[in-house]
Amino acid sequence: MKAILALEDGVVFDGLSIGDEGEAFGEVVFNTSMTGYQEILTDPSYKGQIVTMTYPHIGNYGVNSEDVESFKPHVEGFIVRELSAVVSNYRSEMSLGEYLKKNHIVAIEGVDTRMLTKHLRDFGAKKGVISTVDLDKKRLIKRAQASRSIVGIDLVKEVTCREPYDFDHCLAPGFEWPEKTPARARKFFAVCVDSGIKYNILRKLNQHGFRVKVVPASTTAGEIMALNPDGVFYSNGPGDPEPVTYLWQNMAQLVGKVPVFGICLGHQMLSLALGGKTFKLKFGHRGGNHPVMDLQSGKVEITAQNHGFCVDPTSLPPDVEVTHLNLNDKTVEGMRHKKHPVFSVQYHPETSPGPHDSDYLFGRFYRMIQEGVW
Repeated sequence: MKAILALEDGVVFDGLSIGDEGEAFGEVVFNTSMTGYQEILTDPSYKGQIVTMTYPHIGNYGVNSEDVESFKPHVEGFIVRELSAVVSNYRSEMSLGEYLKKNHIVAIEGVDTRMLTKHLRDFGAKKGVISTVDLDKKRLIKRAQASRSIVGIDLVKEVTCREPYDFDHCLAPGFEWPEKTPARARKFFAVCVDSGIKYNILRKLNQHGFRVKVVPASTTAGEIMALNPDGVFYSNGPGDPEPVTYLWQNMAQLVGKVPVFGICLGHQMLSLALGGKTFKLKFGHRGGNHPVMDLQSGKVEITAQNHGFCVDPTSLPPDVEVTHLNLNDKTVEGMRHKKHPVFSVQYHPETSPGPHDSDYLFGRFYRMIQEGVW
């Protein structure tokens, strides 16, 4: 079945449908990872976005029920150069095409993803639409222009959990710790504020010695402190951080009262809670190959990233120190409070998908609680 991708600036791509019939609207972005498409599809941080995979051959190892990062896919749409006609992996339970259709994701193949990626890189992320039902290109361009932007809206409320729950890695079917990284005894209790949290973050917290309770993003600082946590974790999540006022305002009330660790959107929220500002990147950072320097150790980590907004370093107060820097564009990738046990990173250390260089950050959270060192 024919499908069309139309961007708000008038650029149009023809292709073939490989997912559900219908239409999908969202901000069109690109991800440079070679693998991990299933984790990308189910990452709640992609709510409101249509994801383009830059690697040209996608779907060759199929899909399974163990590698999901949330209870369902959250991408608005999916774009690939070529969907693999052959699935070859002993863990595969279905093909990627079957998975897209089963989960009602509108997707397109046959797009010149190199051209599309270069366009987004040069002119910035664009609102767009994928359609299999309306093939009028001029009409689709106008509808893309009229679609909602991710700027200025609260997408967190669309992905956060509705009720608190306890998480234990044993609840994940078939999941086992790698032999080289056995799980610690769970000495400390962490409350995780869910802005769109990924399962592997929770598994990593379990592995590094934490009992975990996940709470909705709207949970107040008072309600969090009433749980008597040893530490509070703020998760990744989608979209613009500034409209999610309840999240960073509650976070501000916790600084100085309890150790706090934030990842991705949690990092941006921390900057707002401390009086800083955020801004939208031209085309964002998404992929498993972004170099980041730890300014404290001088080491370079290859990191997995997924964000379209960033912290403005000039807005941070004097008692906040930048700890990590992106080596591609020099944007802020990490920070710490000089007086209070609080730190955050912009990237994803949970390695799902992505490299394992940044696993140490979960250990840093543990030591911050145990030894007061961060």
